[in-house]
Amino acid sequence: MIRLANLNAYKLHPDDVDTPGWQARVTAIREVAPDILCLQEIVVDENAPEDADEDGIVDEAKRLRRWDTQAAGVITRLAQDCGLTATTIRTGGSTGPVAMARNAHRPWYTTTLWNTAKVPAVPGGFRPYGSPDYWHGCTTIQLDVGAQDPLLVVSYHGDPFRPDFRANEARRLKGAFRRTGGAKPGVALGDFNSISAATITVAGVERPYDEEPYTDQDHDDLEYQCVPETIGDTNLADRRATAMLLRRGFMVDAAAHLGAPWQPTVGHWEDGKGDPDPWGRRRIDLALATRPVAPALVGYHTHRSPAAEAASDHLLIVVNIDPSKIHHEAKEA
Repeated sequence: MIRLANLNAYKLHPDDVDTPGWQARVTAIREVAPDILCLQEIVVDENAPEDADEDGIVDEAKRLRRWDTQAAGVITRLAQDCGLTATTIRTGGSTGPVAMARNAHRPWYTTTLWNTAKVPAVPGGFRPYGSPDYWHGCTTIQLDVGAQDPLLVVSYHGDPFRPDFRANEARRLKGAFRRTGGAKPGVALGDFNSISAATITVAGVERPYDEEPYTDQDHDDLEYQCVPETIGDTNLADRRATAMLLRRGFMVDAAAHLGAPWQPTVGHWEDGKGDPDPWGRRRIDLALATRPVAPALVGYHTHRSPAAEAASDHLLIVVNIDPSKIHHEAKEA
């Protein structure tokens, strides 16, 4: 069995290393003991004096290098503290960069960590994506889980402000998983910043796995999450992003697919502890698996513990897969 997990680490910054917040994150991750861990929201300072020359002119290349160096340091240290790695392997077998990605214009990173003894990285299997494809960086890496094909693992962080952009990101995300005539074995884990379009059937009736969370809300931020023409009336969640990925079973939402009890991934931090939260209890951290991986899904839950609740405004989600049940989807002739 392979265990995958996801955590939006809530603005994990170099200054957080060795603080109580850092230890809470490490403890929560170790409680889950994932073989593969996707993370979002590793951040560094956007501007620093060393980015500018003596005339105050910012050297953009130097600033980007600083961003990457600082982010890689935080990710590498977290990986070490959690008994994992984030070091990729180049095609020729030499050591590659840390598996991370950012938007070209902001130092907000996604990353993937893994247990190299159990799921080694495939040489040349790392590819980062930034803007204009994604508002946040999107980290993709191929890992050897013992199946016929490598498992493509994607750490994704959806656009928080623009439903239209999230829909376009989903289209680009699907492109990473598709192959002619089918789908690659893969999973996308992340903070999707939106409600899933997955459904379940109860007593012969199909209904949404996630009920409408915004119906009784009335605040300034509904535009970021709701279908525009419903705002101020029914406030229906905009589910286009996941609807595109789930269409025709191209991917499945692991929680709904396994019929796991519904659990929120956000809403446990009261206002004032982190960023103000007008949304309440929602499930916006998702694990989506492609058709070849869907039969291999054997477990899903949201991890809740004192450390997990202290670590972030998002809870860890955990997915178990049986690699022997991953099938190969052959290309069409």
